[in-house]
Parts: sequence; structure tokens; C-alpha cells
Amino acid sequence: MKLAALFSGGKDSAFAACKAMKEGNAIACLISMKPENQESYMFHSANIDLVKLQAEAMELPLIFASTKGEKELELEDLKKAIEKAKKKYEIEGVVAGAIASSYQYERLKKICDELKLKAVAPLWHINHENYMHTLIHSGFEAIITAIAAEGLTRNFLGRRIDDAMIAKLVELNKKFSISICGEGGEYESLVTNCPLFKKRIEIVVDKIEMEPGSENAGIYRIRKAKLANI
Repeated sequence: MKLAALFSGGKDSAFAACKAMKEGNAIACLISMKPENQESYMFHSANIDLVKLQAEAMELPLIFASTKGEKELELEDLKKAIEKAKKKYEIEGVVAGAIASSYQYERLKKICDELKLKAVAPLWHINHENYMHTLIHSGFEAIITAIAAEGLTRNFLGRRIDDAMIAKLVELNKKFSISICGEGGEYESLVTNCPLFKKRIEIVVDKIEMEPGSENAGIYRIRKAKLANI
């Protein structure tokens, strides 16, 4: 089946696309939405412009659309982007990295049903801890780019997700009930290399920005990045 990948640049959307390909599907294009509202219910905003570099690394066409990020209204912007992908690339479905958010998955499925497309969610209800270990041992390199949860502090920003990081997230899950894979918005990630990439992302200029007065909310702002040979 020919699919468009709903792509945020983070680990879940990249892994879902990779898994869909391994299951015999083809990724015809990426679809990324840039919300003006950082509190968007549907879309990530941290370093979202880097999806353009990631698309280049994957040698895939990218449909990059803006949205105000207003609850429910942002779905119309997503529908238009998916319609464009259907018309231009003749996609038969959309793959997304939804894991446990019924809000996101149900709304994507509704759009796909209206457009007579298949909604594909290969990570749906996967075991979080097992998934995280599978991710990093499948050739995925990802870093944490935003935090917004008790227990997550400045030193998490820019850190690579590895076995030690997963162990820390498991510990925080037991203490504060945060999602190990950040499904509740506790953190966001950026994939710098994975099996889909022909080149890797190399960060050149970065900056950590914490929200005023907060020890648990901030962003790892990537000012400049480039492609490098793997």
C-alpha cells in the first residue's frame, strides 16, 4: 500500500513509518504540520522546521503546511494536506506514530475515512518500555528536544535516548506516572539518524531555553543543523 507518513520529526512518527515499510508498504511522501500554537492538541512544534532536512535525508517529498493549531479547527488544515497528498502522490493511506492517544488517532481515522484512505498506526497500544528499547536497538538515534513534566529537568534537553535514559524514564514513570515514551506530552524528540535516512542530522548551533520560573519545562532549540554522511 502506498502511504503518506504523518511526520513530526520525532521518534514515534519515524519509527511508525519505518515499521510500515518493513510490513510491505511504501512511503510516498511525508506530511508535516507547523502549528502556531505550541499547545496544539494534534501537532508537535519543537524544531518542526527540521523536518525539511529530515525529508532531504530520507530523499522523500514533503508536504509542509501551517496551522494556527486551534483545537478541532486544526483538523481541517490536516485534512487539506492529506487531500493534497492523495491527489499528488496517489496515496492509499496515512501512517502515524500514535501509541495511546485516542484523541489523535480517532481524529486521524475520521479524516482518512472521509477521504477513503486507510489509517495505519503500527505502534497503537504497544508496550511502552519494550518499544523504547526496540527503537534504540533498531538503529534509531534520537534526542530529547522539549520537556514539560515533573521530574524532567534541564539536563534532559539535548540528551540522546539510550538505555540509560530509558532506565531514568522508567524510574520517573514509577515516581510521577509520566509516560515512558512521552505520549502525554511530557517530552518531545528529534530523530538525527535512523534506517530511513541516507544521511544523518548533525547539530551545529543549539541553545537550551527554560520557561521562566520553571525547572521542568523547556526546549532544546536547534538554531542550525546540516546533513552529514553516515
